[in-house]
Amino acid sequence: MSFRTHAKAQAEACAQLGSPYTARVLRLVADHLRPGHAVADRLLGWPTERVEDDAVALRLAGALHHLVLTRKAAMLARFYTRDDIDDAQLWRSLDAVLRLNAEDILPVLNHAPQTNEVARSAVFIAAGHWLSAAFGLPLVLSELGTCAGLNLIWDSYALQIGDHHYGPQDAAITLAPDWYGSLPPLAPPVIRARAGVDRHPLDPVADRARLQSYIWADQTTRLERQALALDLAAEARPPVHEGCADAWLSDRLSRPQPQACHMVYHSLFWQYLTDDQQRNIVDAMARARLQANEPLAHVAMEADDDGPGARLTLTLWPQGTEITLGRADFHGAWVDWQAPDPKAWTDAQH
Repeated sequence: MSFRTHAKAQAEACAQLGSPYTARVLRLVADHLRPGHAVADRLLGWPTERVEDDAVALRLAGALHHLVLTRKAAMLARFYTRDDIDDAQLWRSLDAVLRLNAEDILPVLNHAPQTNEVARSAVFIAAGHWLSAAFGLPLVLSELGTCAGLNLIWDSYALQIGDHHYGPQDAAITLAPDWYGSLPPLAPPVIRARAGVDRHPLDPVADRARLQSYIWADQTTRLERQALALDLAAEARPPVHEGCADAWLSDRLSRPQPQACHMVYHSLFWQYLTDDQQRNIVDAMARARLQANEPLAHVAMEADDDGPGARLTLTLWPQGTEITLGRADFHGAWVDWQAPDPKAWTDAQH
């Protein structure tokens, strides 16, 4: 897939996910970008077999938003997110920024987007309650691709589904997605320990602007929610390690977690791994030497070919039993929860 085709497809996805401005920017780039300067040559020369998996259009959107947030592109900032600017005027501004700010844009293009979308924690809150109801054990959390750890502190957030409240009553962030399907059980989880890993972890203070830049600029609710989460993470400082997820998880699973359920989880992360890394992670969980009181749960929120949204799965080890949890919007706007009743499921296993 060429960059132009990829950018147009991503523009359509942005429009469907409620960001018409990001969609507009990407369409203009796809239609008008011409080779002859560093950024254009980098984008147009991206290996066609990698352009989609590398989410190149989202890397560019993040780079442009970062320039606006850090006030390095005053020309673009004047027009950003405004809908009273015609396409010709907006493209002239974009084209100038792409040419003049190459030294700021090119380094961002080297890194995969790290959205760290807080609203995905609705899924992890529900999964945590499900596991607590099923096993009656405290949880040990291990997040893969944790970025700045915003979804590593999901127990600090609340989930509101109609009249049903999950999590702290005084939570600074309350997630209220459109909820379909069954309700999670009311079984508040107890977190014994937590840690996460990322190949390029970001700091909630030092990298605040970069983290905000991956949220689409016209989605102010998401930006405000993430700003609150960054404040919480800056205070809580959940342990985030730099490294390869497969090696880190293998080492972490080598240490027993007696009288606890180990919840390994990730969201919109799997696509950035090689086939070998994916196999290594699954093999590490399959090899884990678990006692009867050490269930290992793998919760995944990942894109597939059956949209809309991402597929939600729970795999329980040592048996390797996969349970369908449902589907969710990539940005957490809705959740279709199809998990079985945890008590009924547990009884059926005995």
